[in-house]
Amino acid sequence: MNLGELIGEEPLIEARRVWARRGNKVVQKYRCTSGWRSGRLVSTPASCSKPLDVKKRFTLKKTKARLQPRITRKTKRAKKFNPITKRLTQLNKPLRPKVSSGGSTKWWQRSN
Repeated sequence: MNLGELIGEEPLIEARRVWARRGNKVVQKYRCTSGWRSGRLVSTPASCSKPLDVKKRFTLKKTKARLQPRITRKTKRAKKFNPITKRLTQLNKPLRPKVSSGGSTKWWQRSN
């Protein structure tokens, strides 16, 4: 018997494991399901609850706003032609929960 059985609560799942790219390699990363970094890919589940660096946050926000058209074009091209990206799509497909009708939450936040 463990503490979870005594209290009667389900454990809090802080992150889900997904496949991602690091350069030209396929590695396992984690998608945060709660906290400030909800929905973000991180290398360790402990990173989900780390405090935010506000300066880095605003720098990234400005950079993304400035380069958004370029990022969009590169992403489209990668998804269409890059074999590693296609492999990632296939690897992550079974990790998505099966939902019969469209829900309002993101697929990585659903409990199925």
